Amino acid sequence: MAEPRHLRPYDSVLELIGWTPMVRLKSVVDGTRTPVYAKCEFFGPGGSIKDRIGLAMIEAAEADGRLKPGGTVVEATGGNTGLALAMAASLKGYKCICTMPDKMSSEKRKLLRAFGAEVVITPTAVPPDHPDHYLQKARSIAAETPGAFMADQFYNPANPGAHYETTGREIWEQSEGRVTHFVASAGTGGTITGVGRYLKEKNPHVKIVGIDPEGSMIAPYFNTGEKIEGHPYKVEGIGNDKIPDSLDLDVVDEYRSLSDGPAFRMARRISREEGLFAGGSAGLLVHGAVEVAKELDDPDAFVVTLVCDWGERYLSKTYDDDWMRENGFLERSRARSVLETIRSKAGRATELITVEPSTSVRQALSAITAHDIGQLPVVRDNECVGSLTESKLMAQVIEDPELLERPVESIMSAPFPVLEGHVAAEEVRPLLARDNAACLVRENGRLVGILTRYDVVQAITR
Repeated sequence: MAEPRHLRPYDSVLELIGWTPMVRLKSVVDGTRTPVYAKCEFFGPGGSIKDRIGLAMIEAAEADGRLKPGGTVVEATGGNTGLALAMAASLKGYKCICTMPDKMSSEKRKLLRAFGAEVVITPTAVPPDHPDHYLQKARSIAAETPGAFMADQFYNPANPGAHYETTGREIWEQSEGRVTHFVASAGTGGTITGVGRYLKEKNPHVKIVGIDPEGSMIAPYFNTGEKIEGHPYKVEGIGNDKIPDSLDLDVVDEYRSLSDGPAFRMARRISREEGLFAGGSAGLLVHGAVEVAKELDDPDAFVVTLVCDWGERYLSKTYDDDWMRENGFLERSRARSVLETIRSKAGRATELITVEPSTSVRQALSAITAHDIGQLPVVRDNECVGSLTESKLMAQVIEDPELLERPVESIMSAPFPVLEGHVAAEEVRPLLARDNAACLVRENGRLVGILTRYDVVQAITR
């Protein structure tokens, strides 16, 4: 039984920001002896770690007079900071305008609008000094809007300050001072900087490990001292094409780059195996944290990372199989062959029943009845030379009973199409949508099975 929480009512939802729980990961660590813990930031009222800095930046601007009653909060955001600002602004009576790159999920855009923010979408693939870059666009909007305050999370000291005062202290206290490694990323740099400063002050031996998506320039700059030109990547909200002022690389001990694919696949594993509904950024961090844990192989170590936000914001991406496959993050499932489809007929006989051209109509009808089939191939020397269907054959016999003693070659219809066994089952559908009631399947030069319209519909509905 969990201990009682929230024993008293709150004056505002903003009082719920902070003190998010920490959970040990059990399955996705793949057996490593090193314990790995995830601080679950989606428990905040805005559903992400950015709740902390949204309120902190607004309160700092109120305190120094940059934000006055009736003012407008403007920000360039990957979505979560904008949401945190919009939530706080709505409670405090401010208007909120957010610029956002077009690579961000549609769920984030809708969430921002749900909290009353005005959203301006900008292109992702532009250099940081381009007027259409989301940061430059936000600055121009702030300059043109009377009473506007640019939150400027990339350069605002209240950003790392909030994580020093809250996130870092919480990790230290929740781990009872046992934390040995903190694994985080930098978008603005506020989290890794603020937490890193706090933990280093408490214990200089704590290792701060930065994880960067491939394409971001932060890890390459940390490791080489050179500012490279980055390239687009799919993970949202972390990494950067510049070094923001909010990032203090002096508190970081090492920086690693990881690719998009493992990040998205790990996010799905966290959700399915740990019950923590995570986004791609959390996938990247947990993947990095597990790598660190495996390298340490130390049961006395204590690795902490973050689940930055709630996975529902990525249903159209991370949790959409088609999107994952289109971007090369999931293998495309191998198409089932026609032979495999025949062998998978649910509980039905797969033996191919045929008759020769000289077989009497009476015998053909007897075969149809005995085997409960609707289509009967007429075969000579292992080649389909004609076809019979139950409904048409019975109608002909009713009209002329003397047909019963005649050979089927006298009334048979055109032969069924024949497909080789390795052909994808999808190739059957257009054939059966025409005048063909069935298709035959051949393997190693021998007719081995039949696929009817009924079989295909059964396969589709299964």
